[in-house]
Amino acid sequence: MSTVLNATDVRKDWGRFIDTVVRKGPQFVKRNRDKFAAVSVEHLRALLDGYRLKMEIYQEEDGTYTGALDVFDVVANAPTIEELKVELAKEAVEYANEYMEEFSLYFHSPNRKRHAPYVLNVLLQDDLEGVVGLLDA
Repeated sequence: MSTVLNATDVRKDWGRFIDTVVRKGPQFVKRNRDKFAAVSVEHLRALLDGYRLKMEIYQEEDGTYTGALDVFDVVANAPTIEELKVELAKEAVEYANEYMEEFSLYFHSPNRKRHAPYVLNVLLQDDLEGVVGLLDA
């Protein structure tokens, strides 16, 4: 880690710290033994850009489509592929919210730790259409 700021100094000049994070780039802060990074939403979106969700799609005998996401354990069924994408996006948002509610549990679970960047990318989207845009067939 390059420059690490002291939390006391950050607190003294909070406005400038925020301006630096938003306009210049991420900042690292240390308070006692704890270290954290502050990053703007714009920069975080760029960092998470490659974390997309791949869909596996199957057509059922009744003509409907069933899909699953490769990263999250979610499945949905719908009459069309477009409707399926919306349903899977809704499931992804629900899972992402659940993940964040129990972040410590999920993040420290070996099989779910790698979900974190995908969860953040889902939650960064402005609306459901943005989440649909993260889905690749």
